[in-house]
Amino acid sequence: MTAPTTITFGGFDDTEMHHVLERACTRVGLDCTGAIRLRGHTNAVVRLITEPVVVKIARRGSDETGVVRTVAFVQWLMKQNFPTAPLHPVAQQPVVVDGHAVTFWTYLPQPEHPVSAVQLAAPLRELHRLTDPPVRLRRLNVVEAIRSSLAATTSLPPQTLLFLADRAERLADELSQVAFMLPEGVVQGDPQHRNALHTKDGGAVLCDWDTVAYGQPEWDLATVEIHCRRFGHGPAHYRQFANAYGIDVTQWPGYRVLRDLRELRMITTNARKAAHAPGTLTEVERRISGLRCEDPQLAWNIL
Repeated sequence: MTAPTTITFGGFDDTEMHHVLERACTRVGLDCTGAIRLRGHTNAVVRLITEPVVVKIARRGSDETGVVRTVAFVQWLMKQNFPTAPLHPVAQQPVVVDGHAVTFWTYLPQPEHPVSAVQLAAPLRELHRLTDPPVRLRRLNVVEAIRSSLAATTSLPPQTLLFLADRAERLADELSQVAFMLPEGVVQGDPQHRNALHTKDGGAVLCDWDTVAYGQPEWDLATVEIHCRRFGHGPAHYRQFANAYGIDVTQWPGYRVLRDLRELRMITTNARKAAHAPGTLTEVERRISGLRCEDPQLAWNIL
């Protein structure tokens, strides 16, 4: 009899995920009986049913100092009354189990529909205006992130990797000529519908702070536009966001370069992860075919 395929979450199998979850919850006095998986790609995200808590488990070997930085940053945001998903008040975070950094968050009940782009405008604008966080944030470097992902990708043929690398270097040259319109500041790094949560009052809070960085806010604005266009939300959805934020990044001369680099980063990040999630490879290859055809309107499937 053929053994069933093991499903992986956050780059580790289901059995390991539950082992890490049990040990981490035991350390902080939480009961994980009947816990429900919510998401699993880079991290495993699990909701407890005994208490309103979401547990986020990073892949073994992930940068623990980065998780420590994220926790400190979110704790600072909470003190500023910033609209963020709140950390659960356990004594010490993160908890490290067998090389997995584990964090605990307060569960916010959600309706079936995701946060809309227009709901992202107010918290993003507030984030971009923050000054002097007490945590030293990494500097956003999209080009280096693309290069790093390509170097670690094992699921694509050499000619495809060369195509992506050549595209990255051409765009890097163009980026060096871009004149940004906004001052540098805190950026979320990956603002999108799935990285925000509804609140009871009809607003939204930002979450998934692993990508927080210091850099140009235009990257965040371009990312929102990409998600609206590529994932089927439509141009009206984006226009509502742009009107609420006060800037339409698509009318800025540097938009195309940022758009192309940001989309390339999304593709190469998923290409790197395909070794842990083979089901994503078909979609990655389809997106790359769209790049070869220079098709900015090709709809993408969510990974």
